[in-house]
Amino acid sequence: MMTIEPAGGCPLSLDLLFDWLERMPVPEGYKSEVVGGAVCLWPQRDWHWHNTIGTIEQLMAAYPRKRLKSDVRIDFPGHLNGFASDVVAMAEGAAADDEGRWCCRDIDFVAEVTSRETARNDYGPKKDAYALAGVPVYLVVDPTSASATSSPTPSAVRTVSTRPSPSVIRST
Repeated sequence: MMTIEPAGGCPLSLDLLFDWLERMPVPEGYKSEVVGGAVCLWPQRDWHWHNTIGTIEQLMAAYPRKRLKSDVRIDFPGHLNGFASDVVAMAEGAAADDEGRWCCRDIDFVAEVTSRETARNDYGPKKDAYALAGVPVYLVVDPTSASATSSPTPSAVRTVSTRPSPSVIRST
């Protein structure tokens, strides 16, 4: 195992990585997050936004707006996992800490709209981190295959077709 340390011997941390990201000239329209200590950047496309907002609109029937988050940093278990998930529904009573950060243990639901660039993380280390955090429902929306995969734990994965309407989410 290799430890990466920035100049000056200061150990790498999520706060340091996000501080660097905020200072970087990240191009307009790109999303960034840290997965397993790796800084990930990818372009946001129109279809991504439509699937994300469609998921949020459907969740608004069950969650007040203040409990829904999108692209907000939340730290997760594992090595340097600071995700900016596409859609997060926070549990009732959840509150940000003094630094304005939300706790991963207060999450009811996470949805990621996957793409060619993000699939490896969405179906791999992010799914595992969500399970370690005890996230009850993890939904991966895959517009390219017109399917959605729901996974409450790493070992229980279920894929459902989203045809003919890829934006429909039903909760019972």
